[in-house]
Amino acid sequence: MNFSAVILAGGKSSRMGRDKAFLEFEGAPLLARQVKLAREAGAKEIFISGRANTDYTTFNCPILFDDFPDAGPLAGIDRALDVCATPILLVLAVDMPQMTASLLQELVAQCEAGVGVIPRANGRIEPLAAFYPKASSQLSASLLVSGANAVTGFAERCVREGLAKLIDLPLGRAVCFANWNAPVDLANTNR
Repeated sequence: MNFSAVILAGGKSSRMGRDKAFLEFEGAPLLARQVKLAREAGAKEIFISGRANTDYTTFNCPILFDDFPDAGPLAGIDRALDVCATPILLVLAVDMPQMTASLLQELVAQCEAGVGVIPRANGRIEPLAAFYPKASSQLSASLLVSGANAVTGFAERCVREGLAKLIDLPLGRAVCFANWNAPVDLANTNR
């Protein structure tokens, strides 16, 4: 399945106190790691949903800026859905240091034409490491226009409308979705 990817790196990182995209994990910035994962998983094109006034040139990816300022991750997803050239878009948060290319490959293998895949681990939907169809761009835009910018709500609507399916993962896979939101998270991760 041909797919594009967007690395969501445009957040304010307010709880972390500094830009999470440039935090080091295993000797590289998180953003470099996620770009590499997307490539290893097979993405045909990779975008960075970024912050204004930040230099991303070393990552060699087109930079996207939200059409809906301060609307959270859904605004980055919406922008990438608009510009991606493939029928499926991998959405990957920058702050998931335990994510693996093999898990992403397993997920994309379950996508179908026009139908994405959203993982569920330990009963929790993981909308920021998921595959959405380009066809969901109308839904993301309409939600943003109405002020409903919760990415979990978008994921649930995609499932209800047949644009994506939920895939339940084995218990041990939940660690892949652990994210770094605050300095304490850095101390709790195997680095």
